[in-house]
Amino acid sequence: IVAEIEKKITEAFEVFDRESNKTVDVREIGCIVRSLGCFPSEAEVQELLAQMEVEEPGEFIHLEQFLPVMTKVLLERRFWPIPEDVILHAFQALDANKCGYITKEDLVKHLTEE
Repeated sequence: IVAEIEKKITEAFEVFDRESNKTVDVREIGCIVRSLGCFPSEAEVQELLAQMEVEEPGEFIHLEQFLPVMTKVLLERRFWPIPEDVILHAFQALDANKCGYITKEDLVKHLTEE
């Protein structure tokens, strides 16, 4: 199973490896992690970068730095998305009129005022 996970991680990494030299810009790490079905906050992405021993923005991350950290994340099932029923419950709380949708205006109001 570890070999399958490492293959999946490597494939996701390679999508962002524009130079084909097994490195990606540090700013791409959040996108790569999310493309693997994990949804960490930006603070959690920074924690992952610290584990990869990346100290400065603008640096590049080598696959060898990324692979062990991300393999552990996937094996531990960290940063998985919120379950569908929780999202549905939150949506229903915002859908005051119970019409099955939220208007743009209502969504903006909830996000900015409430």
